[in-house]
Amino acid sequence: MSQGESIIRFEKVSFEYRHNKPLLEEVDFSLRRGSKTTIMGQNGAGKSTIFKLITLAAEDTHGQAKTLKPTSGNVHIAPKLTIAVSRQVIPHNQLDMTVRDFFASYAKASEGQAKVWDIDPKIDDVLEVVNLHATHDRIVRSFSGGQQARLLLASALIQNSDVLLLDEPTNNLDKDGIAHLRQFLIDYKKTCIVISHDAEFLNAFTQGVLYLDARTRKIEQYMGNYFNVVEQITARIEKENSMNARLAKIAIEKKEKANFFAMKGGRLRLLAKRMREDAEEMEEAQVDVRKEDKTIRKFSIPAQPELIGEIASISSFLIRKNGQSLTKKAKISLKKNRHLLLTGPNGIGKSTLLEALASGTAKGAKVNSGIKIGYYRQDFSTLNPDDTVYNSLLSVTNGLEEEEIRSTAAGFLITGDIIHSKIENLSEGQKGLVSFARLVLQKPGLLILDEPTNHINFRHLPVIAAALDSYQGAMILVSHVPEFVEQIRIDEILDLEL
Repeated sequence: MSQGESIIRFEKVSFEYRHNKPLLEEVDFSLRRGSKTTIMGQNGAGKSTIFKLITLAAEDTHGQAKTLKPTSGNVHIAPKLTIAVSRQVIPHNQLDMTVRDFFASYAKASEGQAKVWDIDPKIDDVLEVVNLHATHDRIVRSFSGGQQARLLLASALIQNSDVLLLDEPTNNLDKDGIAHLRQFLIDYKKTCIVISHDAEFLNAFTQGVLYLDARTRKIEQYMGNYFNVVEQITARIEKENSMNARLAKIAIEKKEKANFFAMKGGRLRLLAKRMREDAEEMEEAQVDVRKEDKTIRKFSIPAQPELIGEIASISSFLIRKNGQSLTKKAKISLKKNRHLLLTGPNGIGKSTLLEALASGTAKGAKVNSGIKIGYYRQDFSTLNPDDTVYNSLLSVTNGLEEEEIRSTAAGFLITGDIIHSKIENLSEGQKGLVSFARLVLQKPGLLILDEPTNHINFRHLPVIAAALDSYQGAMILVSHVPEFVEQIRIDEILDLEL
């Protein structure tokens, strides 16, 4: 395969999960060998579906049965092209594997069913690339969210494929992890396609953008780095709006003249008819300007009423450092309208402390009785995958009317048939929006938030930050996104590493 040749091509590809629920409509684009491309688009627009169609088309070229096919059109993959995917989350059936078995499953997948004899050196090599140190008999579930994100990337790298697909690779990564991944992608010589909402991260290596418009369900392909493409899109929208305004003005003027001449009778009526036809042509010439992604409505999270005195406290906590568990002292007392930020590197124990607080099993930390806890988990495990969205929202309310539940849901772009969809059928970004809608309806006294920016469209983040900033109950936040944290009032910081 020569450098720069087209290796992936979508030809008028349409796709719908079920009848009358289209995600893609006659999508056309092509990608060249060695390119580094970003896929942009609204949560739930179908970005991850494009990844699935690419991987399954590649399987088909290898003689494997496809489980997902376009409704119409074709996905063309270069012969013998190999593709590896770093997904958003580790599948549940792999969480109880050892590190060795976890990587062996991916190495075998890339090499057929042949036994992988030399897996240990390969594991060490890919763990070094992602800057993660771990014994090969450690259980995957024991890693933090950020460490699992590194395992996901390493699982793709161990396959040594022609194309690397990364789905939200910066989720849960700390500052050092993001910097390490960014440099890796800058130096990466093979083809790479990335889905991410992190603009600064994307701009470091992106050479082109595929923008999936959730409204038209089509792909717009742009060349250039991320910021350059955003400028191109903005300039195009301004130009099209200006042209439309000019055509609309001319059309109105012609209609007014046509009405005037029509009243005169005789030959002037023919002139009036031609002017009306010209006006209609002007209106038809107006282009359908691409609208920006929808942004969630401004919202607030009501605090549990009549909060008095201490809500939660932390006097000691466990951390994990250099493979050992250590107990550290603290003096944290959270009352109404107090916001605490937990900081520290991936794997030190931030999520473990939040989970223990929420479940009431923490040693040296507690939530006082009668306090309603709103818990936003980074893996969305507080959501029952078999629930419909409506039932999930209903489960945290206390007899609210359906109209209020639907109104709250609509503010988070949960409209139409989405509210009757099962949680398991939502995108990760949509699960995040459902989680925020539940917090609004729940009215908690203590808000526990573990990486609430993961999977969320960047347009929503200022709205979410404003809601957290104004929250009047007690709040404990973990986030590795400094631009997000800077928008939120933080009263106290507990650095687990110090």
